[in-house]
Amino acid sequence: MSRSRLQADFFSRLAEPHVFRTMFDQLPNVYFFVKDRDSRLIAANKTIFERLRVKSEREIIGARDEDLFPTPIAQGYREDDQRVYQTGKPLLQRMEIWYDEGRNLEWCITTKIPLRSQDGSILGLMGMTRRDESQMRLPPECTVSPIVHYIYHHAERILSVRELAEACGMSERTLFRKIRTTLGVTPYELMLRIRLQKAAEALVQTRDTLSAIALSHGFCDQSTFTQHFRKQTGLTPRQFRLRNNAAG
Repeated sequence: MSRSRLQADFFSRLAEPHVFRTMFDQLPNVYFFVKDRDSRLIAANKTIFERLRVKSEREIIGARDEDLFPTPIAQGYREDDQRVYQTGKPLLQRMEIWYDEGRNLEWCITTKIPLRSQDGSILGLMGMTRRDESQMRLPPECTVSPIVHYIYHHAERILSVRELAEACGMSERTLFRKIRTTLGVTPYELMLRIRLQKAAEALVQTRDTLSAIALSHGFCDQSTFTQHFRKQTGLTPRQFRLRNNAAG
């Protein structure tokens, strides 16, 4: 039996087609969801409905993002959905903002993948959002806590890997290994993401100009800042500021 036939035969004999969804209930800080082509919620893991303060998945089936989140935030989610539906391409590792229960900024990384019917048409999408671990409160005993702490307190400029390693009392190779193993990114990616996160917070929490925010977070000019920011969030800094100020 061929490998592809073996796989297809196994899945065809499953009594519960959705059994794999239950695995997502066991993953901390991971939000799993399925939407139809009209962006109505079809399925969600336990983490999502607990976060939305409902007792069961059934209470939010059929809901759209506008029913669950502030309008500007929901609009951004819908725009990303439409991009997936129209292009048929997945949206990978998109940095998004979500408000926690205290209305504080919380950063998440989202991936959305189109779901197709047997005839190839797009029925909806499957998505997974996880908290950005570089923004989470890491316990003091965590091996990367001193690294993240140092980056946060020096986010106004670009750090070299050598400087970061020396400041944290380790070799560059050890620094790279610890960050890669724990957070799944390179030191450069971690430093860039933290600078962008802090810049995004400044966009929402201050009235500083875009140019001033760019320079105060280690970007050589507003254009470079905009380029990196749009790549990570899908929005320009100006769009992000307007959307999230409206949601506040």
